[in-house]
Amino acid sequence: MLSERELGFIAIHKDSYPLVYRFVRRRVESAELAEELAADVFRVVWQKWDSAPRTDTAWLLTVARNLIGNAYRSRDRQQALQDKLRSEAVIRFGDASDNVGVQDAMAGLREKDRDILQLAYWDDLSIADIAGVLHCSESAAKVRLHRARAAFRKQMPVSAETMTQKMGA
Repeated sequence: MLSERELGFIAIHKDSYPLVYRFVRRRVESAELAEELAADVFRVVWQKWDSAPRTDTAWLLTVARNLIGNAYRSRDRQQALQDKLRSEAVIRFGDASDNVGVQDAMAGLREKDRDILQLAYWDDLSIADIAGVLHCSESAAKVRLHRARAAFRKQMPVSAETMTQKMGA
């Protein structure tokens, strides 16, 4: 049997989720990110439910706006890091080097794909370790790595044969 707190939260979620999702979706680049951020709004609501159970629309949208700002700042930091890595590769190896091509290809990937490739190749983790970091099964980690490699191949400007040899696949 659900508690009064849980029933109240379910009611708020049911009534307010569509509004919060639409608010977030208009402000971010993907539906996936919008779903994640809208869910995070209700995570915050749940966490603060005992101390101050606020459910008014203005507060929900303020929480959403703050989470959107955090997501943009995170994206900007990630982009700045990618830009720095690329510029260092250009300085170190020249603009036409394979290292710069790898940096450009990595920058073109989704964050999930970039992360798993970095875990596999930069951090030299085994599939079991990757699965542990990502909190998934080893089978799921293998599939994710396979998909990330395929996405990387599409981004790389070099021939697939050369790239496959470099990745060790």
